[in-house]
Amino acid sequence: MRGWGRYLAPVIALWGVAFAHDRFHDWVAATNLPPLIAETSVEVRDRNGILLRAYAVEDGLMRLGAAPQSVDQRYLDMLVAYEDKRFFQHNGVDPLALTRAVVQAVMNQEVVSGGSTLTMQVARLLEDGSTGRWSGKLRQMRVALALETRLNKEQILSLYLTHAPYGGNLEGIRAATLAWFGKEPRRLTPAQAALLIALPQSPEGRRPDRDRQVAQAARDRVLDRLAGSDILTTDDVRAAKTETISAKRRPFPTLAAHMADRAVDSDPLAHRHNLTLDSDLQLSLEALAKKSLFGLGERLSIAMLVANHETGEVLASVGSAGYAGQDRREGFVDMTRAVRSPGSTLKPLVYAMGFDDGLVHPETLIDDRPVTFGGYAPQNFDGRFRGELKIAEALRQSLNIPVVLLADQLGPARIMSAIRKSGATPKLPLGKAGLAVVLGGIGVTMEDLVRIYAMQARGGASVDLVWRMGSDTAPERHVISRSAAWQVGHVLSSIAPPAGAPLNRLAYKTGTSYGHRDAWALGYDGQHVIGVWIGRADGTPVPGAFGGELAAPVLFEAFQRLKPTLDPLGPPPPETLTESSAQLPQPLQRFRGREAVFEPASDTPIVAFPPNGARLAQLDGGLTVKIREGVLPLTILANGRPLATRQHRRDIDLDFAEKGASTLTVIDDNGRSDRITIWID
Repeated sequence: MRGWGRYLAPVIALWGVAFAHDRFHDWVAATNLPPLIAETSVEVRDRNGILLRAYAVEDGLMRLGAAPQSVDQRYLDMLVAYEDKRFFQHNGVDPLALTRAVVQAVMNQEVVSGGSTLTMQVARLLEDGSTGRWSGKLRQMRVALALETRLNKEQILSLYLTHAPYGGNLEGIRAATLAWFGKEPRRLTPAQAALLIALPQSPEGRRPDRDRQVAQAARDRVLDRLAGSDILTTDDVRAAKTETISAKRRPFPTLAAHMADRAVDSDPLAHRHNLTLDSDLQLSLEALAKKSLFGLGERLSIAMLVANHETGEVLASVGSAGYAGQDRREGFVDMTRAVRSPGSTLKPLVYAMGFDDGLVHPETLIDDRPVTFGGYAPQNFDGRFRGELKIAEALRQSLNIPVVLLADQLGPARIMSAIRKSGATPKLPLGKAGLAVVLGGIGVTMEDLVRIYAMQARGGASVDLVWRMGSDTAPERHVISRSAAWQVGHVLSSIAPPAGAPLNRLAYKTGTSYGHRDAWALGYDGQHVIGVWIGRADGTPVPGAFGGELAAPVLFEAFQRLKPTLDPLGPPPPETLTESSAQLPQPLQRFRGREAVFEPASDTPIVAFPPNGARLAQLDGGLTVKIREGVLPLTILANGRPLATRQHRRDIDLDFAEKGASTLTVIDDNGRSDRITIWID
């Protein structure tokens, strides 16, 4: 029995240790852990992952999620070396560090070091617990031990990088580097890394914006501790100490604020929104928006939209010149989505449809003269009539009467169908489309117009505009033919650019809505399309505002900021008819409409000048009449009275100056005639 006793004591001791060990593990396993998944800021990022905007979480905290792989490795090495050398070896509690802390406290009669591991600091951050009381320290140890059983080291480090406080409402290293350095934590200098290690120990007392000297002293203590280590040489530390700490906290990015709000509203449960925007271009165009409105009044707003018309991806979206703090501009309104009158910007589509229907060709002659459609009598913007001119020139000059003549042949319903087919969703103020649609009598958004111009730019095929990465797109629909699209682009690219803009043959069109409420400019090259709008968000008139003067210069500068040189529009498709007016088939030489077969022969005399309905100032030297076509000689009557007979010229000077209304009639040698009515003041 005495021999058995020799072994019994060790067995009992081992059993006791095992029992204690099991009880200890049961105690750790029974730990009630705090929530490990905390709310982090919703992030909106660009196509390259760059932060455009972040939204504060509850209580206004900016807490951005972070993972070790997205943080500078030298910072991580410095953090572990300074805070917890044996982080990757211990199980949440470092007995050596605790023993050292107790010995130092006894010898110095005060706490010199806390002995907390990074895991214990995570436990405190998760529970917002105290560090000064032994009960609090014991709780942190228990939570730390439990965390180590359920998470790996990388996950624990991620929690620290997400929850560590850096002053004010900043939580997590990404919030800290954006606020203090204006960048993500992927690349940090040793001085920046040291400051980020020092700040969480006293986040309010060491804030650089409150006391830069205190912050610098704390940073330097971290650097001194790590000097001569495997991480930092003495020379590294000496150089790092010369780096200046900025005393200014930087604002968080608020790029594409309207689009960011739209993304969050469309998917409120998503934590991260990846948009197709390009942050560099967005930043540049937001600066251009502010610059463009300088000196134009405090109520004027602006919007810009840039898209790749090959893919439909939106690359930049500027909803106003300022998202907040500009109440009189109503900058909170996203004007890329506001319904406005398009002015003359729909004219290219109408002409393209006329090309497809064989009604006209760019070289077709059309008469810019007074016309009436029922009770609707369209006028040119300046009230003048140009007489006969080519369709291409009518589009370049943005004349109203020629495009209404063409729209009358196409029909408003067909034009509305083409607009919708391009992907736009137009609004009709009176519920039914009329001829005024082509002059801006319709409601559209900038996105609608960019869709229409993108369709024209890509050979007549529609394309969805997408702003979220990975979005599905609808199948393309053919709205106009390739040749019609090319012809329109060819004409638009020959419009003279605004003063001071490069001669780069950008295909563009301007527009001004009724009452000068909207100034538009839309343009495209071989790959991109840009829309610009300037006006007042509340829709009140802006006297003197024209698209060509206000919006067009901004459009050209936006393209310059997008890329140094334009992508060419490309050659005409093989089926394109590229002939001069005289070489065109007879029906295309002059516009006469679908009823031309019932009209007089093409060689019937026509009074080319003055135009029908012209109002002339008092005539001192008589009246010159210009006649086209007809068989010579010619006879001219005024109010039924012969003024000139047997005339063998087509430019005839008349001794006529009767005031008031008069009717002039021209008769050719075959008895065919034309007549006009004029008014002489």
